[in-house]
Amino acid sequence: MAATPNLGVEPDLAQIETKLAAARTRLILEKPFLGTLVMHLELKAVQDDRLRTTGTDARYFYYNPKFIQHLNLAQTQFMLSHDAMHCALAHFARRQHRELKRWDIACDHAVNLLLWDEGLKPPAGCLMNPEYHGLTAEEIYPLIPPDTSEQTIDSHLYDNDSSSGTQSQPNQEQSPQNQKSEQSAGEGQGQGEGQEPPPEQRQGESQGQAAKQDQGAGNQPQIEGLSETEKEELGRQWQQRLAAAAQQAAQAGKLSQTLARMVDHLLQPQLPWRMLLARYMKVASRDDYSFQRPSRREGEAILPSLSSNMIDVIVVIDTSGSIGDEALREFLSEIDVLKSQLRARITLHACDDHLCENGPWAFEAWEALTLPNDLTGGGGTSFKPPFEWIDQAQLHPDLVVYFTDAEGDFPAREPHCPVIWLVKGKAPTPWGQRIQLN
Repeated sequence: MAATPNLGVEPDLAQIETKLAAARTRLILEKPFLGTLVMHLELKAVQDDRLRTTGTDARYFYYNPKFIQHLNLAQTQFMLSHDAMHCALAHFARRQHRELKRWDIACDHAVNLLLWDEGLKPPAGCLMNPEYHGLTAEEIYPLIPPDTSEQTIDSHLYDNDSSSGTQSQPNQEQSPQNQKSEQSAGEGQGQGEGQEPPPEQRQGESQGQAAKQDQGAGNQPQIEGLSETEKEELGRQWQQRLAAAAQQAAQAGKLSQTLARMVDHLLQPQLPWRMLLARYMKVASRDDYSFQRPSRREGEAILPSLSSNMIDVIVVIDTSGSIGDEALREFLSEIDVLKSQLRARITLHACDDHLCENGPWAFEAWEALTLPNDLTGGGGTSFKPPFEWIDQAQLHPDLVVYFTDAEGDFPAREPHCPVIWLVKGKAPTPWGQRIQLN
């Protein structure tokens, strides 16, 4: 649970603002990547029961002065960086179909572990399971039990879950009074949806105005979730800010390898893996004109006819134990759809550090592609056996698709056939086309 401030002591708002300013300055000097991101969030005090600790809507850093009062300077830096990283990682736009509470918890684990690696000191109650180290929020999410009692340290104010009727407001008791506050938090804005100026413009125009607004509890800022359009626009803005912050920190020699890898991954062109896979398979199966078969038209001339050749695709699945059966079935079902559409013959094999003894399995274009029941695996990971098998059998596939986490031993040489790596995780591949799955 998050630290509970002493509600009996009224904080001096000027002192709280001074502490926040000092924390931001130290971040700029010591951690310029994080400091630059933090400066994009305007500070706004919330002095009522809507906010127990801190929170963000991807535009502002909202804080309860009573909570900040009981943090030291290092912990204050952590909370500022925590909410800024939620924004920089676009957690407000990545939830998709996932259940809100579990997604928020997964995001907190991911952010807190990153900040811990950067040497920041968290306040009590931060979620940091070392088993999730190095994982993204998407990878952590399925590991969070549906009935978890964990709570996030902050409030994720960017998301209104209309399907469940709840807003991401952790660290609050769900009393009728608080529920009423949550439901009415976005009312009375005075401007229609999407009518606000961009955050950069708003920040410059309202610095003094915001400070004046936050002086009294009777004139508190209005907080509401983001529309899909706003999420998309803010996602683009934060991606640009992420790139700029990384560049500035790198020039100053203060960008860690962990953050550099994370930024490189996030700035890669992100197309859905299904779309990318379909694109490559369509190229391999491209219809073309051929003179091999005469036209049925009468006459002496042999006219070209449109032919569509069956393509041979070898699919290899990693059975080392790092990828669950559900993910494998989802992957194979997608291959199955593409196979029938593109007239592809599939040869399926499985490998950990050795090829599965029961394989391979062959599927024609009209046959359903299913996960074999007699798969074996669970050992180490080596990517050499499938390509050695292809060479020894003198196979010439149009395409090899390898479903893996990419953590293992690769062949020293790139094979003669095109290879697509569908990677679940962050590990790189030395050759071939890498497509990120999550």
